[in-house]
Amino acid sequence: MPEESVYLGQSVKPEFILLKLANRHGLITGATGTGKTVTLQGLAESFSTAGVPVFCADVKGDLSGVAEMGVAKGWIEERAELIGYDVEFSAHPVIFWDLFGEQGHPIRTTVTELGPLLLSRLMDLSEAQEGVLNIAFKIADDEKLPLLDLKDLQSLLEDLAARADTLTTKYGNITKPRSRIQRSLLVLEQQGGQHFFGEPALKIDDLMRTSPDGAGYISVLVADKLMQSPRLYATFLLFLMSEMFEELPEVGDPEKPKLVFFFDEAHLLFRDAPKALLEKVEQVVRLIRSKGVGVYFVTQNPMDVPDTVSRQLGNRVQHALRAFSPLEQKAVKAAATTFRANPAFDTEKTIMELGIGEALVSSLDRKGQPTMVERTYVKPPSSQVGPLTAAERKAVIKKSPVAGEYDEVVDRNSAHEILQERTKARAAEAAEAEASGGKTAARKSAGGSRSDGFWTTLGKSIARSVVPMATRVLEDAIKRNALGGISRKR
Repeated sequence: MPEESVYLGQSVKPEFILLKLANRHGLITGATGTGKTVTLQGLAESFSTAGVPVFCADVKGDLSGVAEMGVAKGWIEERAELIGYDVEFSAHPVIFWDLFGEQGHPIRTTVTELGPLLLSRLMDLSEAQEGVLNIAFKIADDEKLPLLDLKDLQSLLEDLAARADTLTTKYGNITKPRSRIQRSLLVLEQQGGQHFFGEPALKIDDLMRTSPDGAGYISVLVADKLMQSPRLYATFLLFLMSEMFEELPEVGDPEKPKLVFFFDEAHLLFRDAPKALLEKVEQVVRLIRSKGVGVYFVTQNPMDVPDTVSRQLGNRVQHALRAFSPLEQKAVKAAATTFRANPAFDTEKTIMELGIGEALVSSLDRKGQPTMVERTYVKPPSSQVGPLTAAERKAVIKKSPVAGEYDEVVDRNSAHEILQERTKARAAEAAEAEASGGKTAARKSAGGSRSDGFWTTLGKSIARSVVPMATRVLEDAIKRNALGGISRKR
């Protein structure tokens, strides 16, 4: 077996994944109880020992044991003897993460970093509602309103409602879709989404740590409670993949991956996903390998992963599938066709015959071509199989290299606080304008009374001087006319 590889198990020969091609992604599938978790644990250990950091979700709590040294058990000894493998029991460096901050370090991001596409998926928004959410993000960007947590977004939507008349001219009607988004935010908050959004936000570098002795840290996301909100779980893991894609530099094909990312319960990512989201997943999976990241999807049915994504997965481990229903028979057939056939056995038939801990394995050879599928016994783990105790978990968390970095929430000035200040300022301006308007009206009223008094007085004065004079002129005219008439008669 080459030194620059991770050992998978034994078929008619040693089966392994070349580290140089481990960033070409992979797929681990099989029915419940067939050994997927043990396979995942063994791979995580091997990558860690090779100096490659690992991220994986612990859906059932079983993976936490990777932090403790394993002990000899009957099935482990039998498997090791069967394949001629010397198990060197050891613990591995682990960082526990938990969106709820209960069984690991809190892990958060900001609303802005998640973005409108993933947030729309998280809240199951319609196309019209997603459009309004895009408008909200655009306004937040234009008006320098940091969207850090859910209350920031809620405050922004309330502000949009208050300014709907002025915004409608530029952006269109936002009233009805906005109300639906606000209701979805409340549901998201009730599902625990408020724990996910805020600061300090996760630094991707903290998922890519190595220990002083050169082993890669295994970041374990505690997901047993998180799985009660499957959309949040899937969206969060996709967000992590997207962040790595955005932040990490191009490295081409390194000698070994910068990180290996295991996406357990992968069917949750693709179930009812809109076209825009599927296109994003396809893009990330296709291009993230050049950032040195290998993505391994773990699910029960190989048909859970769309063909556009599945064809990019070069390293494959297929555990047993059952074929009682027509749909299950179709899945078996589909799984068989993804392998390079081996003339020594019928791949489709073998998938249904595999025992616990057995798998069909195909990886990429040095030329990047899939190897012929082989029936393989998967190697047993070197760490503890099964969960840690609460005390053991606390001890691991306490000595973690990120201890204390994410524990306290930082609530800095953001959209919520800025919009509150704007609302207060507008209210103060309105009150001042109202008060100022009252004084002006009073002054106008007072000024009108003085003016009326002036003209009234002036009129009376004129009347007193003009009327007597007019009376005298009229009397003189009458007298002249009277005298003129007498003289003419004469």
